[in-house]
Amino acid sequence: MADYVQKTNIKSAVRKLANPIADVSAFNTLVQTIITSNPFGCVSYMSSGVNHPPVEKSRETYTAKFVYQDEDAKTIGNGSESYNTMAGFTAGIAAVVANTANNTAHGGTPVHDEENDTFSVTLKCHDPNGELYFVNLSRKQVTISSYEDDAIRTVIETWSDGVTALA
Repeated sequence: MADYVQKTNIKSAVRKLANPIADVSAFNTLVQTIITSNPFGCVSYMSSGVNHPPVEKSRETYTAKFVYQDEDAKTIGNGSESYNTMAGFTAGIAAVVANTANNTAHGGTPVHDEENDTFSVTLKCHDPNGELYFVNLSRKQVTISSYEDDAIRTVIETWSDGVTALA
């Protein structure tokens, strides 16, 4: 039998945040800043005849949490809704609150439980050294994955140290 021979040394690293990112607006600002200002020094690249920007979203998920309350503000139920865009998340919150049939079925009024919302975005980045790696930002942590060169982690760590929300 032939042996498997390791060809690469793929790594991942996680930074747990001391405090969750405040809300979806602050989160979106952070993500858009990374995409537009490219603080990691990534470069555009071609793949299968398609030109890709240096940093691009490869996945995003936003989950809104709700509690249903009776007329005495007592919690009588809960729910959550997940969306694949921030626009969907925002519109979905309004739709849940306005959904009379759903509210009747729950027997109460929905209240958006903002502090328990979750959201994450995975960014695909192309390093000047040719590596493709991923940075996943969520409300409570940042994960770097699929990188080999430790310099990539160092660049992201240095940048993160200067971002108050990522302390």
